[in-house]
Amino acid sequence: MRIEAVRAIPGLSGFFFDDQQAIKAGATQRGFTYDGPPKTAGFDRVREAGECLIVELELADGSVVTGDCAAVQYSGAGGRDPLFRAEEYRPVVEGVVADALRGRDATLFRENAETLEALDPQRSGGDRLHTAVRYGVSQALLNAAARARGCTPTAVLAAAYDTDPATEPVPVFGQSGDERWTNAEKMLLKGVPVLPHGLFNSVEKVGREGETLREYLSGISELADALGSETYAPRFHIDVYGILGEVFGPPYDRSEVTEYFESLREAAAPYPLQIEGPMDAGSREAQITQMAELRDGLASADVAVDIVADEWCNTFDDVRAFVDAGAADVVQIKTPDLGGIQRSAEAVLYCDGTDTRAYLGGTCNETVTSARACAHVALATDAAQVLAKPGMGFDEGFMVVTNEMRRTLARSTAATRGSPAAGPPGGDGEARSTGGGADD
Repeated sequence: MRIEAVRAIPGLSGFFFDDQQAIKAGATQRGFTYDGPPKTAGFDRVREAGECLIVELELADGSVVTGDCAAVQYSGAGGRDPLFRAEEYRPVVEGVVADALRGRDATLFRENAETLEALDPQRSGGDRLHTAVRYGVSQALLNAAARARGCTPTAVLAAAYDTDPATEPVPVFGQSGDERWTNAEKMLLKGVPVLPHGLFNSVEKVGREGETLREYLSGISELADALGSETYAPRFHIDVYGILGEVFGPPYDRSEVTEYFESLREAAAPYPLQIEGPMDAGSREAQITQMAELRDGLASADVAVDIVADEWCNTFDDVRAFVDAGAADVVQIKTPDLGGIQRSAEAVLYCDGTDTRAYLGGTCNETVTSARACAHVALATDAAQVLAKPGMGFDEGFMVVTNEMRRTLARSTAATRGSPAAGPPGGDGEARSTGGGADD
């Protein structure tokens, strides 16, 4: 089945773009917005409304599949592509991208995605296609292949990469936003496997000596005991956005640092703990060095806290560098930052056979369409955990990702048994779209 047409429509994403550099420099939060001047190129203010670019591929049978070009909340930070403006990239999608894809066989997902990655950068109006463009168009290509083949996007990816997909839902990681207490209670009541993120993105939130973070973990542990069932065994995952580096500074294998991490472990006990982005060293090479230093220090001191690579771990090459250096227990694969969604699958699979686990992440600033596509990547590659997204309300993103995985697994089981209940690949009963056109 051929791709007949490509269209792009500016749309909304699930959260906002935030100038991380300005926030770290002390921009004051006033209500929902921030006071102070922006510091990252492209921002007109510290917090701006999020955008996406909806991509539609019309197939030869008249069906239409979609993907959403979306970028992370902290665009332009830590080596990422610049702030994404939908109107700016609409002509790119409807021009050079459409020219490359029109007439291609929709069943050939991997080949089509690689064609997208290899587009002549000079024709795209810059050094390369923006990561958000590659991300959204590749989602549409994945959904097109699923529609054309009459299967799920998980099955398309599994065939493309010769994987054995997960047979149970991948553990979902909930993010609380600044409502770190209320949303953590929601997560505990719903039995979320990994929680609560916490959004500790300033020294004020962490504490001048890290004391506020420690108190928070102690409180969440007590809540988990009170609200969780007897069989509930969550993992705590906290993102500190490099702020512990500002609290302590290098070297990170010294006793002051390892003893602090041990105090965090004790506060979280009996639940396992992982800390994301402990420092921001300013470059990939320095980040890898300091992360490895911290990981070695924690191992030598027998401190059972895992560290998660985030800052400066954006592209596939970045993921590979962190894994090869043994610089993290977990790497976040930030789906919009890797470009094509197939690159996220490849990054997860690169962790196989190593002592580094793959967390298929992304951002609150995505869409339902991109979140559903990522759920299929998580299943096809059997990732260690997958982010609940989009949005910062928690409930909605948890529902979207969890239900997409459960639907897919149910269709897979039905198909194995030869049941007609397996239904069409999109699972929504509509001829218009597959795996990317219906919300929960």
